[in-house]
Order: sequence, then C-alpha cells, then structure tokens
Amino acid sequence: MKRLLLASAASVAVLAAGFTSLNALAAEGEWQNWFADGSLNGGQIISGTASYKVEDGVLVGTTVDGSPNTFLAIGPFKDFELEFEVKVDDELNSGVQVRSHIAKEGDPAPEGSKNGKPLPAGRLYGPQCEIAINGTAGDFYDEARRGTWWSILTKTEAVRTDAAKAAFKKGEWNHYRIVVKGDHYQSFVNGVATADFTQPGDPEGHIGFQVHGIKKGSGPYSVRWRKVKFRV
Repeated sequence: MKRLLLASAASVAVLAAGFTSLNALAAEGEWQNWFADGSLNGGQIISGTASYKVEDGVLVGTTVDGSPNTFLAIGPFKDFELEFEVKVDDELNSGVQVRSHIAKEGDPAPEGSKNGKPLPAGRLYGPQCEIAINGTAGDFYDEARRGTWWSILTKTEAVRTDAAKAAFKKGEWNHYRIVVKGDHYQSFVNGVATADFTQPGDPEGHIGFQVHGIKKGSGPYSVRWRKVKFRV
C-alpha cells in the first residue's frame, strides 16, 4: 500500500487537530505499530518540502532539491518509548526529534538559542537523536536551538564510547530504541548504549522523523524507517 503526502502551509491549529486524533489512540503501556497500515499516523510535514510516503509498511523520506530540514511531526508526548529500524543513504544523515517544539508566529527566540533570533513559524526545534554513518549515531543534537550535542551540554562525553561510535552499520538496517522518562533520555543503536543523560528543559514535545536538507543540484537521497513501535 502506498500513500504520498507533500509538505504544505498547514497552520499550527491544523497540526494540533491531527495530533489530538493520534493521541486518542495511545493507550498507556500498549505498543502502537506506526505506519504499518500505510498511513502517516496523523503526522504533518513541516519546516521543509521533502516528501514522505509509506510503502509496504516502510516510511520513506526523500530529499527535495534545495529544501531545508523537513520533519514528519507527531505528538506532543511526555514520557515514551520508541523503537524502529532505519536505513539511510550514505550521502545523507537524518534523525528523530523527541520532545521538540513547533515555533509559532511572534514567538521569541528559544531559550538558549545559539544566535538569539526567533525561528520562522512552523520550524521544529529541540532534542534530536542522530542517524548517521560518521560515529554520531544515537547521540542527541539540539536542533535549531543551541546547535550542539547534548553529550557536550550535559558533560556526558564518556557515554560516547568506541562501541557507541561504531554501533551504526553503514548501508544496513539499524535498530534504534529511544526511551524518554521524566528528565532522563536514553538511546540504544543495535543494542549498544549510545546516549544517557538528564535535562529538564523539554518536559513535553513532538516526535519528528527528519529528512535532512541538501544543497541545490544534489540528490535525491532517501531515509527509510520500518518496524516503528511506540508506547507511552
């Protein structure tokens, strides 16, 4: 089964309506299998113009020439556990946002912002679990806000062991487990602990499946997620 959805200029109010319908399905402690039925699970595409489709239970995000970072955003959620398998083209990196926020018109710059400037309306920002082949997979990056790694911000560099840096397998399906409980964030890539830290600044927010922006004249590249399971 295939379903294709392109980015649109949907308002935050429309996004909220879609998220509410999804949250109604979230029974505590029960696993939900996202995308298995060919739908985008009530998510909305924001921040860029990349395309997303679900094909045979696999969520496929594909770059668009010149587009900035794009996200399929679902939520908001507080505590949760998320598992998936992911494969990314070698030329592309990606990530999954957790407890992230959607900027609204008139919002001030996010607290701790690297440049101190407000974000454009519809921009998703906050903690992102990295998907990449360069040794950073499973680490968390503060997307569009502080612009640095949470392992640096929270002084947990020791977690980035050689095993963590080597956990992601180039050109293969890689299993991720992300657990967010209270102020505690953990990630595991192919069963290897890749991040473990606490930070209190984002008690609730959206999950966002990222297609990274690319330079004009490059691509298209794709990132694929399958066997996506979620529970609160």
